[in-house]
Amino acid sequence: MDPTQPTPPSAGPPVGPAAPPEPPAFPQHWEADVVLRDGATAHLRPVGPHDADRLVEFYARVSDESKYLRFFTPYPRLSARDVRHFTNHDWIDRVGLGLFVGDALVAIVRYDRIGPDGRAVRTGPHGRSSTAEVAFLVQDDQQGRGVASVLLEHIAAVARERGIRRFVADVLPSNRRMMKVFTEAGYTQQSAFEDGVVRLTLDLEPTDTSTAVMLAREHRAEARSTARLLNPRSVAVIGAGRREGTVGNTLLRNLAESGFAGPVYAVNPAAGDPIEGVPVYPTVVDIPGEVDLAIVAVPARAVQQVAQDCGRHGVRGLVVVSSGFAETGPEGRERQRRLVRTARSHGMRVIGPNCLGVLNTDPEVSVNASLSPRMPRRGRVGMFAQSGALGIAILESTVNRGIGLSTFVSAGNRADVSGNDLLQYWEDDPATDVVLLHLESLGNPRKFTRLARRVSRRKPVVVVKSLRHAEGVPLGHATRALSLPDQAVDSLFRQAGVIRVPTVAEMFDVAQLLAYQPLPAGDRVAIVGNSDSLGLLTQDACTSAGLDPLRPIDLTTSATAEDFRKALGDVLASPDSDAVVVVFIPPLTTSGQEVASVIAEMAERAVTAGKPLVATYLAHEGLPDQLRRLDPDGVPAPGSVPSYPAPENAVRALSEVVRYAAWRRRPAGEVVEFEDVDADTARGLVRARLGAADAAGLSPAEAAELLGCYGIHPSPAVRVDSEDATVAAAEQMGYPVVLKTIAEHLRHRVDLDGVRLDLGTEAGLRRAFRRMSTRLGGPDQARLVVQRMAPRGVATMVGLTYDESFGALLRFGLAGPASELLGDVAHRVVPATDQDVADLVRDIRAAPVLFGYRGAPPVDVGALEELLLRLSQLAEDLPQVTSVVLDPVVATGEGLTVLDARVRLSRPPLRTDLGPRSMGNPR
Repeated sequence: MDPTQPTPPSAGPPVGPAAPPEPPAFPQHWEADVVLRDGATAHLRPVGPHDADRLVEFYARVSDESKYLRFFTPYPRLSARDVRHFTNHDWIDRVGLGLFVGDALVAIVRYDRIGPDGRAVRTGPHGRSSTAEVAFLVQDDQQGRGVASVLLEHIAAVARERGIRRFVADVLPSNRRMMKVFTEAGYTQQSAFEDGVVRLTLDLEPTDTSTAVMLAREHRAEARSTARLLNPRSVAVIGAGRREGTVGNTLLRNLAESGFAGPVYAVNPAAGDPIEGVPVYPTVVDIPGEVDLAIVAVPARAVQQVAQDCGRHGVRGLVVVSSGFAETGPEGRERQRRLVRTARSHGMRVIGPNCLGVLNTDPEVSVNASLSPRMPRRGRVGMFAQSGALGIAILESTVNRGIGLSTFVSAGNRADVSGNDLLQYWEDDPATDVVLLHLESLGNPRKFTRLARRVSRRKPVVVVKSLRHAEGVPLGHATRALSLPDQAVDSLFRQAGVIRVPTVAEMFDVAQLLAYQPLPAGDRVAIVGNSDSLGLLTQDACTSAGLDPLRPIDLTTSATAEDFRKALGDVLASPDSDAVVVVFIPPLTTSGQEVASVIAEMAERAVTAGKPLVATYLAHEGLPDQLRRLDPDGVPAPGSVPSYPAPENAVRALSEVVRYAAWRRRPAGEVVEFEDVDADTARGLVRARLGAADAAGLSPAEAAELLGCYGIHPSPAVRVDSEDATVAAAEQMGYPVVLKTIAEHLRHRVDLDGVRLDLGTEAGLRRAFRRMSTRLGGPDQARLVVQRMAPRGVATMVGLTYDESFGALLRFGLAGPASELLGDVAHRVVPATDQDVADLVRDIRAAPVLFGYRGAPPVDVGALEELLLRLSQLAEDLPQVTSVVLDPVVATGEGLTVLDARVRLSRPPLRTDLGPRSMGNPR
């Protein structure tokens, strides 16, 4: 038996009071597809009365030892009363979740809410207990796959949702594996030993440790599930045809020509003689051996039956090339969802449908399970593309440039496996050093930024994101369009260390530099060439790209190979340069081959010196044969020199790499938690104000009270409706003051007489009140307030907003319409570190204004950064706060003043990037 089984102390199931008369609706949102430790998938859902027969069959498959560890006594079979008890739940005080493979129940977990005496209790009018007893039972042949860990994550999340704050579990000392499941979960726990039983108590409040454990398990499981698809030991092509040029025949031929060493099978209902030398079977079920990967190329209407056959045969993964799914409309989308549900229920992941396929150049695998006629050379770049048609062009480009790939995946409609799965896999893949992603949409942007930020610390991630300026998503992609402006998405990618480029060509420009040259230590660029004009163009390009070019070294068109050797040797040895650009045009007095040999020789020194060396070599693009360094297997190795057709291309690529290297050198930063924060009071304020409503705006007083719990104190503003009241307020707070309207359509509109600044006398204040009241429709319409005049400084805008795709985001820019009009507003994902907010303040184009532009005094940037960190902490603690606008925030040389604060509450949707492991709904 496996440890996966805490146990109640009684021999039989506990008996509780009758179920409440009106149980809540079936909690369908608790259903989830999950990835297990070995990379296989299963379906988790609440257990109900319709599972009675499945429960009996499951229990019959469980060993006597496992039953004993569960019930502390021999318990060979379940009675009818037991079955009713274990399949009938109220979804509040008694909950059961089951794990299913196919239609079979393979594991179950349940909790029963208990009182102080340990007896089962039900929710009543006088409150409820916050403790529950938890128990597991896992089929013996499923133990060791991480089943109990997944079940614990999900039952804990359900319990928290139902107001349960701790679990207790009685475990026999011999049940070490079950105790290990609890102790390794990362929750705060206690244990006690009494009467031969260990009682474990777990506090279900997530901790940093429990979250880290969950994310690490997610990473390992998703990486393994992807590895199963990319490293098959046997492959079947389902729909293999005999006629040359058909999809099935092309797939089989490409697979055979790729050098795949494992068994290959063809599936065709007609069977008959071998195709391309490969044995043919009428169905996958008829294949005598195991099949790791099935490539499916049958009409869309037949794919569902093929998936079921593959599941019965134990196939580990599907690559569905067939079209006719979500890209065709609602009927095709439902067909696609059925396919994914069927595959996952049988432990399979799906690449596609409507995809090009997958490739792996590892000599021990060497599989071309795709429609691409070209197998790229082996290399250290992993590539993910969503478009099948574009995938062929991408692979052609890698071949033409001489860039080697480790693996390639075309996901098509991306119904299951996505770019996030590939990030999980490539992060630890020893064969991959650089990650390339061509994304047409983002299925889970929050998870993408979290993963990309982690991966980018180790390996560069280069992204081309389509639809920069268009709305919507491509046909076949079941995901929402991004609502953020494109420059905001750029900000978030920069925060994650992602290199975003606008075109596929530029993606490869950057990739060939990252794959074969070291990261630079700075932005100082030496330029060596035999053309003065091209040298100056290169210098201009460097300056435009934000690099620091040194004076170009012009060797003239009569330069010899030896001249290049000496010049390159000098700049590589110099402490004043961090990177080198070589510009080489057809020479007059020496051969190109001689100069190429020198450049290749100097590249070895460049690697040793840690300085990237790039070239504009006779307008070549990629890795010219003359500039390659080859490893013992004849594969381009680090130190190969990438070449570009023009200096501007080389400099653009270099500038992206310089920025990435600078990001990676910076510390990741820390999430700051301020000790003066009163989160409990803030939560109470939010609960009281939001109540049962879906959304609510706070009054200025309510906003000030809530923000004050986080150390953010807006400057007081007093509402006035008469001249005398205006003067009284000014005298109380002291002159000079500001008189302004808080009417939404007139806020901060000096041009519409919505604000009067620096009013230093009673007479001036009275005149301003009369004039503004008259122009704005009377005191009631004008909605005027008096506020003390802030010290002069730089007016900024600080905000917190909730985006459906990325979640809570910090916003920063200078106050006023110009920032919005020009898009000069930067964003960062919450939670933000101290390094994140430092970057955020400096990310806007107008940032020099904060640091003493044109002789003006610099402002207290540290105070702005602290304000942003406090907002970040608020957003983490209070997800119901979905909008905060602090505008303007006037920053001076010593501190800042928040002059206006608006706060809005609403109920954000459930997060899909954190919480118990789940693959999300089939798309």
